[in-house]
Amino acid sequence: MRIGALAERSGLSAQTIRYYESIDLLPDPQRTPSGYRDYAIDAVERLRFIREAQASGLTLDEVQTLLSMKDAGVATCSHTMAFLDRHLAEIDAQIERLQTARSEMADLARRARDRDPGSCTDPNRCQVIDPS
Repeated sequence: MRIGALAERSGLSAQTIRYYESIDLLPDPQRTPSGYRDYAIDAVERLRFIREAQASGLTLDEVQTLLSMKDAGVATCSHTMAFLDRHLAEIDAQIERLQTARSEMADLARRARDRDPGSCTDPNRCQVIDPS
């Protein structure tokens, strides 16, 4: 099938498909005598897997690792789990950083509500941000 049909069936753009080929996520397709790409039907499933893996939070490098393992006939469940566990830990750390930032921002907002705007006369600092 040609790249336009593959794009339609996989839900990806032709440009994305060509990019995936360039970084070896998708094997180079056969070529027609006139030079057009001619993809096998299994390219649709491979592209769907790539799209779903990315939507799950995996990086293209991680997807490449999994696909290389699958191509070699190696089971990938434990590797996938390790990738997901690492991403979960990163998300948990990010949530913690965001909660800390939110708490600090809420403190600043409370401080701003308690200040008299008329007493803010220093042109080089803000009494809310720098209360000294």
